Amino acid sequence: MRVVVPFSTDRPKTRLAEVLTPDERREFAEAMLADVLDALDAVDRDLDVTVLATDSVDVDAPVVVDDRPLTTAVNDCLDSVPTAVVMADLAIATPDALSDLLDSAADLAIAAGLGGGTNAFLARNSTFHVDYHGASYRDHLEIADEAELSVREVDSRLLAVDIDEPEDLAEVLLHGDGAALDWLVDAGFELDVGGGRVEVVRE
Repeated sequence: MRVVVPFSTDRPKTRLAEVLTPDERREFAEAMLADVLDALDAVDRDLDVTVLATDSVDVDAPVVVDDRPLTTAVNDCLDSVPTAVVMADLAIATPDALSDLLDSAADLAIAAGLGGGTNAFLARNSTFHVDYHGASYRDHLEIADEAELSVREVDSRLLAVDIDEPEDLAEVLLHGDGAALDWLVDAGFELDVGGGRVEVVRE
């Protein structure tokens, strides 16, 4: 099974600019990518994993450089089935959660992000195509419906959490166990549980 992991090297994670410098955002993004690749590597099945990056990146997986918009680049990867697409910022995704998606027999198995985006999917029918903008999850369900594809909506918090905003860092500190967690700890981030709420602070 082919698995594509899109990764932007151009100004990654701009919504974290409030708490991370440009160099830190790049390092943290690469740490999350490493965690996603490690989780996929631990899935108990034969996967052909490729990183679809906007520029060269040093990772333990084959890299295809494509600087076109995400929708165009991913659609060109869907010419063979089955093909899965897993976003590179799913820092708390586990092998079991990914296996649940990848084991689906539906024409389209799809996992939503908390904000309405599409965090991961598996397409077993070549008529499916992506359209990444805004609430893409809803759009992708409509595309599948119009093509009369069978759909399985994968309800997984571990796949729903993508790390975009400063408050999302708490999810990594609470549930992460890989490179992204190590990077945050080394950078001085920790959880403050005072006052009846959990907040991310930096030493």
